[in-house]
Amino acid sequence: MSETILVTGHIRFDPAHRDAFIAGSTTLMEASRAEEGVERYDYSAALDDPGLVYVNEQYTHQAAMDAHMASSHLAEFMAAAGAFGITGASLTKWDGATASKLM
Repeated sequence: MSETILVTGHIRFDPAHRDAFIAGSTTLMEASRAEEGVERYDYSAALDDPGLVYVNEQYTHQAAMDAHMASSHLAEFMAAAGAFGITGASLTKWDGATASKLM
């Protein structure tokens, strides 16, 4: 039985704060990828919307996600959300995802 946890969704922010958002997101991604149990942690820019990024996270189990949610680097990112001009987000957690390779 797989315990894999996926998180998918998007974050919207004011494009005037794009450079600050990218800098903060890059720091968050690097620190998150170093956490035990984090298999994927990516923010990807939408090609047609300068104020939108897509979120793609993968954890080996719930405890890994819980540790990430309690991490200082996530707290720092969230505290800076106003400076990044974040205007909204929509994230979905997927429990027990079973992978099958497509390509």
